[in-house]
Amino acid sequence: MARDPDAIERDIEQAREALASTLDQLSDKANPKRFVEYGKSSLQEKLSDPRVRYVLIGVGALVTVAVVRKLFR
Repeated sequence: MARDPDAIERDIEQAREALASTLDQLSDKANPKRFVEYGKSSLQEKLSDPRVRYVLIGVGALVTVAVVRKLFR
């Protein structure tokens, strides 16, 4: 039995709306700004850990001492 043309049009319109919604969701997820914000928040979270912060301070101090020694030798 053949389908009603109006029903076919409704099905097509529903499929278009579902596809448009899916594309909108994908564009939101793939937005570069979103990745940058996630990277910033992740980095800030890691730097707020005292163990990481003190290790970075120690490495910075060692590099500074090495550079100063190299300059004044």
